[in-house]
Amino acid sequence: MTTKKHAKKQHAAAARARSKKTGRATHSDSTRPTSVSWIHGARLRTLPLAIAPVILGSAVAQVTDSFNPLLAGLCLALALCLQIGVNFANDYSDGVRGTDAHRVGPARLTGSGSVAPSRVRGVAFAFFALAGVIGIALTVLTQIWWLPGVGVAAILAAWFYTGGKRPYGYAGFGELFVFVFFGLVATIGTAYVQSHTFSLEALVAAIGSGLLACAVLMVNNIRDIETDTRAGKKTLAVRLGLRGAVVTFILFVMLPFVIVGLVGVLYPVAWIAFFLLLGAVPVCLIVATARSAREYILALQLTSLLAAGYAILLGLGFII
Repeated sequence: MTTKKHAKKQHAAAARARSKKTGRATHSDSTRPTSVSWIHGARLRTLPLAIAPVILGSAVAQVTDSFNPLLAGLCLALALCLQIGVNFANDYSDGVRGTDAHRVGPARLTGSGSVAPSRVRGVAFAFFALAGVIGIALTVLTQIWWLPGVGVAAILAAWFYTGGKRPYGYAGFGELFVFVFFGLVATIGTAYVQSHTFSLEALVAAIGSGLLACAVLMVNNIRDIETDTRAGKKTLAVRLGLRGAVVTFILFVMLPFVIVGLVGVLYPVAWIAFFLLLGAVPVCLIVATARSAREYILALQLTSLLAAGYAILLGLGFII
């Protein structure tokens, strides 16, 4: 019995070595003891980043009495499908490249060998396809015929973040993608499909939401600086170094409160969002002093919740 267990361990170690050399996950990886569920693979802690811009965009639409529950619901479903799709796409691409072979954060479906890479890729494509169907429904309902073009751009950006021969996420442009699509496009787009107008309120809300989404990605990449460097993944955190990345994270977290101050001039109730500084300051301190992966994971979770809270309170500022 002991001999069999020893042989299994040796077989798993050999498979991991082959995976590292080729940069691809192998079916032999399934002998690894780590088991990851599909729910875990969807990375639920990141979903507030999809919800926040829809809340803000809908609140901005309400300013002009244009809020439409059906359209807002479709925007939310679309954002969630894209977020989950990009999570599975990243799981697949990082796994087959071998980037996740020595990760210090939560295990991934592909990298751990829990699920065949082709299945993870298939689920990612399924969510992208579902997002496409929802996008078509929005187009028909709103008669905004250029919406599919935005949707295609979002899906391509989601895939090539870590997919393809030259993923831009490996070149330090991940935060730019997050800011544009989970900040500007999601927030302004949600407001526009309901009101059919662009507004300054939508723009400033989008900037705040986008910066907090960047903060979540940044703390995730700060945690992985060492392993990403070994894997050749040059994220913005890797390029800036630990100290520069921490300073950038703090800016991403605190600058949205400057926006709160500006919005509060016209919408005084928005100042209630300053209450969130009680969470923002501690999370910045955690990242500045963190020494373990667990601390960074806690900071990621808190920052994601901060983004949701920011959307709710700033949104109330627009509505009330």
